[in-house]
Amino acid sequence: MSQPLHSNPPIPGIIGIDHLGIAVAELESGIAFYQERFGGLLTHREINKEQGVEEAMVQVGSSMIQLLAPLDKNSPIARFLEKKGPGVQQVAYRVESVEAAMAAAKKLGMELLYPEPKNGTMGSKINFIHPRDGGGILIELVEIKKS
Repeated sequence: MSQPLHSNPPIPGIIGIDHLGIAVAELESGIAFYQERFGGLLTHREINKEQGVEEAMVQVGSSMIQLLAPLDKNSPIARFLEKKGPGVQQVAYRVESVEAAMAAAKKLGMELLYPEPKNGTMGSKINFIHPRDGGGILIELVEIKKS
């Protein structure tokens, strides 16, 4: 078994990759694409007005993808689609505590998109690390809602 790179990781409480966020122009066709081509199973769907998206969680094998479609032309996802087209928009890491992960990211000099956690899928708490501080990738920090 391999050892972790750090016994005390710089951002504590990372459990693993939670999902990949994929921007799509239209949610229904995105869901159909992953169902027909990869055997995807739609596990959840919701509208997040605060984030300006309609989203669907689709399980492909043992992994999750989050399809994100814009609610309007001012949505961050609409701007992403206009600039880059459909595709991977973010990588989401599941963390034990989003507040602890945010504090550690700030201490490392990383820019967070929001000063406080936002509401994410299924009641999760989220925030994002700016792509320039995430190796060119928008990193989402996700604390799953505890039952």
